Amino acid sequence: MIKENFIKLFENSFKENWDLPCYTDYGENRTYTYGQVAEQIAKVHLVFQHCSLRRGERIAVIGKNTSHWCIAYLATVTYGAIIIPILQDFKPNDVQHIVNHSEATFLFVSDNIWENLEQEAMEDLRAVFSLSDFRCLYQRDGETIQKFIGSLPQTMQQTYPKGFRKEDIVYTELSNEKIMEINYTSGTTGFSKGVMLTGNNLAGNTVFGLKTKLLQRGENDLSFLPLAHAYGCAFDFLVATAAGTHVTLLGKTPAPKILLKAFEEIKPNLIITVPLVLEKVYKNVILPLINKRQMKFALNIPLLNNQIYGQIRKRLIDALGGRFKEVIVGGAAMNPEVAAFFSKIKFPYTIGYGMTECAPLISYSWWEDFVPGSSGKILETMEVRIDSDDPYNEIGEIQVHGENVMKGYYKNDKATEEAFTEDGWLRTGDLGTIDHNNNIFIRGRSKTMILSSNGQNIFPEEIEAKLNNLPFVLESLIIERNKKLVALVYPDYTSLDDVGLNTPDNVKAIMDENLKTLNTLVGNYEQVNKIQLYPTEFEKTPKRSIKRFLYNSIADE
Repeated sequence: MIKENFIKLFENSFKENWDLPCYTDYGENRTYTYGQVAEQIAKVHLVFQHCSLRRGERIAVIGKNTSHWCIAYLATVTYGAIIIPILQDFKPNDVQHIVNHSEATFLFVSDNIWENLEQEAMEDLRAVFSLSDFRCLYQRDGETIQKFIGSLPQTMQQTYPKGFRKEDIVYTELSNEKIMEINYTSGTTGFSKGVMLTGNNLAGNTVFGLKTKLLQRGENDLSFLPLAHAYGCAFDFLVATAAGTHVTLLGKTPAPKILLKAFEEIKPNLIITVPLVLEKVYKNVILPLINKRQMKFALNIPLLNNQIYGQIRKRLIDALGGRFKEVIVGGAAMNPEVAAFFSKIKFPYTIGYGMTECAPLISYSWWEDFVPGSSGKILETMEVRIDSDDPYNEIGEIQVHGENVMKGYYKNDKATEEAFTEDGWLRTGDLGTIDHNNNIFIRGRSKTMILSSNGQNIFPEEIEAKLNNLPFVLESLIIERNKKLVALVYPDYTSLDDVGLNTPDNVKAIMDENLKTLNTLVGNYEQVNKIQLYPTEFEKTPKRSIKRFLYNSIADE
């Protein structure tokens, strides 16, 4: 059991960092100090008290990354209620299902999302609050919440006659064993389940971030991954807030241009990202540079290649703000070619491994200790085993046990039972090996692995990584059709337009050539029979992994 109480981590941080900037909404000129955040939480607590909200009730929050999203989350858990973060990418029917399934009584929501929801479809809701200004958007018949919010300034004055001060921050006493969050996953191989996370699960990740000094007091962090997802929530938000870091919340779709401008302005001390961001930089900026004839020639000269790699590294570091300790990549598998290049130029990046069911972290290494090709070292508070006779050489399912492992799936005993082995280890569904230094090496998902006709294991993600680096391939998906491998490809039409090649005949000729090249890069048992063009981008989870289960039944026409 983690000694530090999850709720007390934030009670202490608000007191210790009272005057420091806490949250800034990017581009909106709104910054809260730690003391002001604590005061906003106190106001929300008064509303909860007026409504006679009980500990353990469930409160949902959905919207873009903003300071008010963070305040709603912290006000909920520090009161003793259970927070239900909902990804804003979910469709209205899914949002309504989650609100109902979780039995949430309050909802904090962005105004634009609320416009598309049907309040009649969410019968348990007593009230709905706007994340723009915390006004009451809806209250059930007989409730007096709107009237109470109107008189909140006077109530605050009566409650805190000397003004709200540090010593007024006293949060509920709640054991770390209690469930404090239910996070509905959006996986690549199935539909949402409510992951029950205890204070111990959340504290385990937060304390790890504090002890390893991922973020420290007074440093800067740029939050652009969705906070409703366990990865961004744990490190851009919970660790940062517990440490006294200044978090700038992007609140926009992290398109490359927007991100690079924000990096330049914020100069973050740590960058938490998914592989897609670095893969786009590699494909759009680095590859065209190193594929120039003169550059290829220079890179073959030992004396020059180190200088060139050093210049590329500096250019990359400067583009990302120039002050970060390291870039932590997680949330999905990283393209091996991209990872190998970043290792070659000694770029300060590392790859971690986790899942929502572990809130999320399982393994991580500081970038200087990171073993290329791995997903970091197993945390000291976690145990990992490989379900094979030889875990160091023979691939098997990765199974985990320890402080970060969830309680189970909310109101889903069958799924919970299936998720654990008979002796209580969590089945991750990922396949891999470990080495003698406890580094994890992931090969793919057990649900996506294809067994070839001659008994060989085929990991589609490995073939896709090679295909995605070929000309004019934006993204791809390897599926099995009639015992043969087919590649669904969404071409890079923007790049094709730029060079005047965007005609059906040209695209077919390019993809035919890509197929030949691909089959020289993979094993005999991994040969791809054909490339089939796909008309749109593949649907993805918020962490930018393709929802593979949606495409398994696509007919080959």
